[in-house]
Amino acid sequence: MSLENITSESKFVDRHIGPRNDEVDSMLKVIGRSSVTDLIDKTVPKSIQLKRSLDLPAAATETQALREMKAIASKNELYRSYIGQGYYNCHIPSVIRRNILENPGWYTQYTPYQAEISQGRLEALFNFQTACSELTGLPIANASLLDEGTSAAEAMMIAFQAHGSDDKSVFLVADSCHPQTIAVVKTRARDLGIEVAVVPFGTPASAQVFGCLAQSPDTRGDIKDCTAWFDAVKAVGAATVLATDPLYLVVGKSASAQKADIAIGSMQRFGVPMGFGGPHAAFLCTTEEHKRRIPGRIVGRSLDATGQSGLRLALQTREQHIRREKASSNICTSQVLLAIMSSMYCVYHGPKGLRKIAERVAYFTEAISQSLKKSGLKIVNDSAFDTLTVKVAPTEAVKIKSRSAEMKINLRWHDSTELVSVSIDETVEEKDATDICYVLSGSAVLSKSIEAMPSWLVSRPNVLSQKVFNSHHSETMLQRYIRTLESRDLSLTHSMIPLGSCTMKLNAASELYPISFEGIANLHPYAPKEQTAGYQKLTSDLEKWLAEITGFDAISLQPNSGAQGEYAGLLSVKRYHESRGQNRDVCLIPKSAHGTNPASATLAGLKVEAVNCDATGNIDLEHLKARAKEFGDRVSVIMITYPSTHGVFEEGIAEACQIVHSVGGMVYLDGANMNAQVGICRPGDYGADVCHLNLHKTFCIPHGGGGPGMGPIGVKSHLKPFLPSDPNANTPTGGCGPVSAANFGSASILPISWMYIRMMGADGLRRASEIAILNANYIAKRLGDHYSLLYKGVNGHVAHECIVDMKAFRQSAGVEVEDVAKRLMDYGFHAPTISFPVPFTVMIEPTESEDKAELDRFCDAMIAIRQEIDEIEKSGNKMDNVLKNAPHTAAAITSDDWIRPYSRQKAAFPLPWIRDRKFWPHVARIDGAYGDRNLVCTCEPMS
Repeated sequence: MSLENITSESKFVDRHIGPRNDEVDSMLKVIGRSSVTDLIDKTVPKSIQLKRSLDLPAAATETQALREMKAIASKNELYRSYIGQGYYNCHIPSVIRRNILENPGWYTQYTPYQAEISQGRLEALFNFQTACSELTGLPIANASLLDEGTSAAEAMMIAFQAHGSDDKSVFLVADSCHPQTIAVVKTRARDLGIEVAVVPFGTPASAQVFGCLAQSPDTRGDIKDCTAWFDAVKAVGAATVLATDPLYLVVGKSASAQKADIAIGSMQRFGVPMGFGGPHAAFLCTTEEHKRRIPGRIVGRSLDATGQSGLRLALQTREQHIRREKASSNICTSQVLLAIMSSMYCVYHGPKGLRKIAERVAYFTEAISQSLKKSGLKIVNDSAFDTLTVKVAPTEAVKIKSRSAEMKINLRWHDSTELVSVSIDETVEEKDATDICYVLSGSAVLSKSIEAMPSWLVSRPNVLSQKVFNSHHSETMLQRYIRTLESRDLSLTHSMIPLGSCTMKLNAASELYPISFEGIANLHPYAPKEQTAGYQKLTSDLEKWLAEITGFDAISLQPNSGAQGEYAGLLSVKRYHESRGQNRDVCLIPKSAHGTNPASATLAGLKVEAVNCDATGNIDLEHLKARAKEFGDRVSVIMITYPSTHGVFEEGIAEACQIVHSVGGMVYLDGANMNAQVGICRPGDYGADVCHLNLHKTFCIPHGGGGPGMGPIGVKSHLKPFLPSDPNANTPTGGCGPVSAANFGSASILPISWMYIRMMGADGLRRASEIAILNANYIAKRLGDHYSLLYKGVNGHVAHECIVDMKAFRQSAGVEVEDVAKRLMDYGFHAPTISFPVPFTVMIEPTESEDKAELDRFCDAMIAIRQEIDEIEKSGNKMDNVLKNAPHTAAAITSDDWIRPYSRQKAAFPLPWIRDRKFWPHVARIDGAYGDRNLVCTCEPMS
């Protein structure tokens, strides 16, 4: 035995991949292949297979990778950052950090589409909506958006949809808004025929204006009362949008009181680390008038089958991408995990605690202001909550910068070095305030008492009066509340989540651990570059590795969701064509595509034209040729998902790319199914020009109950000049414009993917793809004797997912695909993806992380459900049966009245092993229609 074998730590690949070698052999025997290599050769076209190993560092052990990541994090210099501009230091209550952020019971949940096993996070999101609605004074709130910049862009879209037209296409933006917000809004507007006019606050609105955006407190800290301006804007038939700060709203004038139709902002300072820019939960609140235009998700209260209260995603078409090319937003990912943290911050502190924090911030701001004035400095603010802006002479600016470096304090210097701002947050102590006075004035004297608190402070005695915000203020009570909600949700800690297109794989603890490193979590996104060497190393490594994995020449890490990646990729293509003087406006999309594809194309100002699929589910190449010929030099791009949305490696992928290239178009490769390709084939090799990657799928960032996500894009060299630009650049130039408010999007979760790639190495990454394909084919083979399977490759194999057809059961047993989804809950499983991409089907993706025993458990459950359908077919009882009544709650099973035509045991324990690990749905089947007819999306007040 060698010394290496004695001392080396176990390989991480063996921790990540579920099946052991003997299980792999057993599954290969079932599907009739001699080896994994044989399976891949019969599944993936040989013409596109990579003939070499990926050029990546050799796999590190968990210990080695963590040591390297700690060294990277330590390269970031953590000054005391008072830069503000929408990002603030905050105290993350340890009970929230430990029990939510670092708890796989919360971060491995899926989006709450299956409401009955998602009641915990739905309640937490309901609390988030309530808090946002209470603070803004507006009745409708969504369950979070990506960041403040994109929220402003979404608000502009709502206003345009409500009031815009060809003759009414101007959107006023106050020049006192945060510069990154203005930059993101400009990007969104450019391709939609919207003119963004950046104007001084209060500029009169003409008849061509459909909406306006103001910020209060603004980017210099001034508190603006927008009432008069908003009244004037409304008078010309336009909508009003207010960007605001939630902590200010605790003690300041509400958005509704200022006549805002829409309020947007970020909840970051409510218990979420800055993380070099994200992820953070943004909010968007509005009036009843716009409730059917609001993007993203809304959690609403409804009733279950027993008449008890239950929560669900209401008005589900608000996920605008479902409307495909008719969408007004492509939002697919929200920031659920971060919204939950912020909602729990509100629950923990309650209205009194939040007011104390807000008043303390206001006190220190006023104390520093008085001290600076006594030192002779000119404060430009008329009134301020947390941010002061000081006008200084050039010679004084040099001294301030010197003292700032001496004290390791970051301030915000505006475009002109004559203006410097300081933003106060809840972490500021007396010594910090004194040091700030010293840095700005040279005098280390802080006013210990102030004459009076600012006149703009208002009393809001009824805000957050709901019981949930007034009941859990001790750690014991909050911990129990968090645990209660966690127990109502099914996550990867319970069982596999076999969702096709979503890749719910292992999110290893060692990958998640670094996000809590101080050097990763606590860096301001606009900190000086010389303080960010660690993040520069992290992002440089990831860009290099992802480029090698995909075959592209450059990577942008800015898009903070998959849909944002789609949008950024399409904009890059569009700017490329424009640079060559070509007006190409057609986007070709196969009919099987995910709804975000046509929605993203629409937002990019492209005209969507469909391409048919053939009888085997592949792109109809003859129809593609005809469409390419039909539109010719109007073809901008085709959006292709590979392996296909039908779960097959199409043999004609290279030909499809060539057809589009022949008319001068580009190929956009949707990377949602990259988990079947890594190490096996590369999009950049077989014809793609641009591709987005779902780091929250293939590269192990967890779904977090519906977010955060990351959707970076890779491009070939000709598109590199058109990648997204820095939103905080003084004058963003080049590229396609910024699509997120921070240059690296949700930067603090990038270490997860870095750790995954670093620990897997080239061989491990390829092995993961191979086993993902093996597991899917094993499930397809086991279920194939009981169900009809749609779509297979030329050799009878699927890629990493398979589609099971349930349509026949509607006629034979009255069983809908939704009934199967609800019945799976009784077996302890989350349903696969239902009715996508084909109606009345389930799409199953097991991933490489599930071992054979778990795959068999799932298959046994599906086979047992097929037998239950047989029983319904034989009995003819299509209404009162074990599927129609699913899921069965503990309350139903223990009820004194049991009048079902089947036993309690059959309802709750249909297979023997379920008794050992039973998961009880918290509510019976939710009545979605009732919840939509009677929309309630906030908690009722205590009264």
